[in-house]
Amino acid sequence: MPSFRALVVEETADKRFIRRIIDRTVDDLPKGDVLIKVHYSSLNYKDALSASGNKGVTRRYPHTPGVDAAGEVAASDSRLFGAGDAVLVTGFDLGMNTDGGLGQYIRVPAAWVVPLPAGLTLKQSMIFGTAGFTAALSLLRLEEAGVTPAGGAVLVTGASGGVGSLATAILAHSGYTVSAASGKPAAQTFLTDLGAAEILDRQAVQDTSGKPLLPARFAAAIDTVGGNILAFAIRSAQYGGVITCCGNAASPDLHLTVYPFILRGVRLIGIDSAECPMSVRLAVWERLASEWKIDALERIATEISLDEVEEHLETMLTGGATGRYVVNMQR
Repeated sequence: MPSFRALVVEETADKRFIRRIIDRTVDDLPKGDVLIKVHYSSLNYKDALSASGNKGVTRRYPHTPGVDAAGEVAASDSRLFGAGDAVLVTGFDLGMNTDGGLGQYIRVPAAWVVPLPAGLTLKQSMIFGTAGFTAALSLLRLEEAGVTPAGGAVLVTGASGGVGSLATAILAHSGYTVSAASGKPAAQTFLTDLGAAEILDRQAVQDTSGKPLLPARFAAAIDTVGGNILAFAIRSAQYGGVITCCGNAASPDLHLTVYPFILRGVRLIGIDSAECPMSVRLAVWERLASEWKIDALERIATEISLDEVEEHLETMLTGGATGRYVVNMQR
């Protein structure tokens, strides 16, 4: 079998974690129905955690991170896919405990594989990746709950990150008024260009007063960070407001009273993109390839090579990332 390059994270005897790019063979990959030659991957916060030895994400090392991959089928034991098919994989166990998209080949169950939707290139699908899929799934849940552009402003927290920036862009593209909250002052122009109507500093979306309710401002919110900022979004929602939650970069803790829920009828919806059913997954990807395909898609991403992944993982871990990093796995 031919060799291929992959980022591999190894655990040392003294419990440190080191990252190296090494040559592997297809025989090293786990069992699965579909072998995929990876053309593009992307970087997500979960990849940075896996690459740092976070046992809550990846239990066993050595390991190749990468929760996203897009490429062409090299071989298939499934009647659903044939050699040469353009496909993508996001979520499930890819990049967590199954070797992921930061290797030039992956092998996965056919049940994880999505045909590349017409209207997207392989690169564009990875600019979206898990981040874009999560943002779009959040908007889908808002729509299902009855949120419309006419209802009022939608707050997006962590707006300069991967999920947040794509949520901002997709919402604005769909006619919503977006209030984008970010802790990066330098990201203001970036977020305005994505269509945000209002830029809020991180301190403006935190409140430690202990008040059970705050002035009603937002019809909805897509929260990507959790913690006190999520609590602020819930306490600041209008009557009948809908909040989605998909991350915990700020904190996994949520300190609230029940008053937003029983006095304002606020709804909190959890977003899990990893185990999302395939029927919903396919529907979301079709919308990302059509009505939710944003004009700023190429501008939201920085293309890097596998050799550049190390430095950008560190940038993500220190909170310095803006937008998306898409990894050209064939460079």
